[in-house]
Amino acid sequence: MDAELSTLTLRALRRVLRATEIGSRQIATTTGLTPSQLLVLREIDLRGRTTPSTIAQALQFSQATITAIVDRLVSLGFAQRQRSEVDKRQFHLSLLSEGMKALADAPDPLQMRFTNRFEALPMWERAMILAATERLAMLMDAQNIDAAPLLDGGQIDRAEPQ
Repeated sequence: MDAELSTLTLRALRRVLRATEIGSRQIATTTGLTPSQLLVLREIDLRGRTTPSTIAQALQFSQATITAIVDRLVSLGFAQRQRSEVDKRQFHLSLLSEGMKALADAPDPLQMRFTNRFEALPMWERAMILAATERLAMLMDAQNIDAAPLLDGGQIDRAEPQ
């Protein structure tokens, strides 16, 4: 029975990994973006004119990661940077028409579906899932790996979808 439980657990983990991979491919096929780039675009859209540091805080990404993602979005013509009139050290981000089109065409990211469904669960069940997931990370020696709250298998700030 013990071996069967570990096999079933590994199969469930594999399904999660595959769902993440499939979700990333759907986003890449539809928009040409990575999941992290799409999340940044959504955050800019949600906030309107905003700063990279606000986006970094909201998504719990490092400032360097946001800079790399924004560089890519700007080079693709999806977003623009404008220097602040008030504080010349700051830049404001806004969407361009191509960014709005990419958002309109994008499928619902797996992360958003997960978050909506997870938050609908009772608090005790969310805590139990978190505890079990943290324990799985420990069993896989992954507890010290730095990871953003993003369902994507690749590097967060990669330029191209994989």
